[in-house]
Amino acid sequence: MNKIFPSAAQAIAGVVQDGQLLAVGGFGLCGIPEALIDAVRDAGTKNLTVISNNAGVDDFGLGKLLQTRQVKKMISSYVGENKEFERQYLAGELELEFTPQGTLAEKLRAGGAGIPAFFTKTGVGTIVAEGKDLREFDGETYVMERSLVPDVALVKAAIADKSGNLRFNLTARNFNPAAAMAGKICIVEVEKIVEVGELAPDDIHLPGIYVHRIVLNATPEKRIEKRTITEKTGA
Repeated sequence: MNKIFPSAAQAIAGVVQDGQLLAVGGFGLCGIPEALIDAVRDAGTKNLTVISNNAGVDDFGLGKLLQTRQVKKMISSYVGENKEFERQYLAGELELEFTPQGTLAEKLRAGGAGIPAFFTKTGVGTIVAEGKDLREFDGETYVMERSLVPDVALVKAAIADKSGNLRFNLTARNFNPAAAMAGKICIVEVEKIVEVGELAPDDIHLPGIYVHRIVLNATPEKRIEKRTITEKTGA
């Protein structure tokens, strides 16, 4: 089975559709599938519910989908520096399900593991727990959180082999493996594609069984995925 597609537009064609629940990997601007996000924008897909730690910035990443009003709801843990995200939420134009960061990661992990729900102390006594089941264990109150199983996961990796086995780059791994495992269909954007067998078994971070489609983006922008230092006089 050939998993490699010649462009991001072709990789999402027939898969990403109006009204879907999408999981999008990345943390801040680190490890985001920028070419796939651009393809969704260009396709005009609308009424999306998007699971992501945050929503990029105003002119990059998921911020582009907010600008074009293609997202109706965000399930995320951080509004951050995205002014349009903040504006739409405060104006009542965008639904927002605030989720603590660790809980968000576990909701995706549980979805990928086939676990429908779990209990956590995080959020008890706050608006996070409103309307959710509470249970007492060993004298402590826990809130039940439902797992997330998105229709499609859009993720970013450094390298894929032709079977879809993935290797991520350092902290760019972040939410990507959990999103990939949870998605009913996973589309991955990578910087390099190699032959099967070129990745050593211990270098594979995610097995190809979770990956359905692959697209090459050999020259991503990578706004913050590099070390920067301040030069000091006399150093």
